[in-house]
Amino acid sequence: MSSRYSFLEGLNCSGCGKKYAANQVHTFCTECQSTLLVEYDLDAARRQTDRDEVSRRHKGMWRWHEVLPVLDERNQVTLGEGDTALLPMSSLGSALGLRRLYVKEESSNPTGSFKARGLSAAISKAKELGIKKVIIPTAGNAGGAMASYAARAGMQALIYMPKDTPRANIEESRIVGAEVVLIDGLISDAAGMAGIKAREEGWFDVSTFKEPYRAEGKKIMGYELAEQFDWELPDVIVYPTGGGTGLVGMWKAFQEMEALGWLKNRKRPRMVSVQAAGCAPIPRAFQKKAAFCDFWTNAATIASGLRVPKSFADHLILKCLYESSGTAIAVDDEAIMKAQKELAVAEGIFAAPEGAAAYAALKDLAAQKWIQADERVVLFNTGSGLKYLDRT
Repeated sequence: MSSRYSFLEGLNCSGCGKKYAANQVHTFCTECQSTLLVEYDLDAARRQTDRDEVSRRHKGMWRWHEVLPVLDERNQVTLGEGDTALLPMSSLGSALGLRRLYVKEESSNPTGSFKARGLSAAISKAKELGIKKVIIPTAGNAGGAMASYAARAGMQALIYMPKDTPRANIEESRIVGAEVVLIDGLISDAAGMAGIKAREEGWFDVSTFKEPYRAEGKKIMGYELAEQFDWELPDVIVYPTGGGTGLVGMWKAFQEMEALGWLKNRKRPRMVSVQAAGCAPIPRAFQKKAAFCDFWTNAATIASGLRVPKSFADHLILKCLYESSGTAIAVDDEAIMKAQKELAVAEGIFAAPEGAAAYAALKDLAAQKWIQADERVVLFNTGSGLKYLDRT
């Protein structure tokens, strides 16, 4: 058992490198407006944390508490998130000529998506810092997750959503007591309104990458993958990308596990960012080898979680793709709907449109021979298709 519950050390700006104290409330860098990333004393954690002891703990995201940002266990706000299944996809893998294809099935998380991980971490740290009211702009699943964890923590929750957000996301947010404001426009418009409200009335904004802690919850997907593969990493990760918290978070997790000495080898996966053709700022920037994305105008796709015209941390997403020798790919809505049906019929998985987009992209990459037959490949289904029934 570790001598410290968490090895949290501080915050570091991903842009200019400025340091911030973790015992104070911070959003993003005051100097250059870049994302703040959480740092841990990994040397001490390596000496004092037994990897195999962590594996023997009661299941759930918080068994990795040494590398999560909450210092006192009493501040954890949990609904049982994490430790989702890693399932072999033998039928579809065989059809694509891929012998080692897996899906990380995130729909079993509380509130039906991977957003539960990040919001559990963010709301827990907000509780520890004494925050009483939280606000978020959302394309859907993040709002429902935030509302649920805020309710469990006894916080006020205010959510700005586009009017065409799936009804399930709206109703799950309201049923747990959050105030939901439906707006004409996209998540970028909702973000602007939420930002103004936060500044004027003192709400804490838990927007993607505009606070440091959501990425910490999402990064645990990377720790789980390593453990599920007996401390080796897959060759390729295919990940549907809206704000990109999970992509950046997992890449951070791989760096941390190397420093902890927990991996059997140092080979990291090639990361694949998947977006919809109707909103594809990351693939467009990647093709140009750009460091940042341009704002995508007139964004439109059935995959509401991918309808993000510009991520606040676009530079971190692109950096991850470049460093991993990965790629970025866009698929159209027709391909997404076809892939959703194929996943359901062949593997029994009713994937969210975002997860279906990942499979559609995988098919293209396999056809291009970008992925080899013997490579270990993981695609992420980020949520349940049941939450999109008014779209299907």
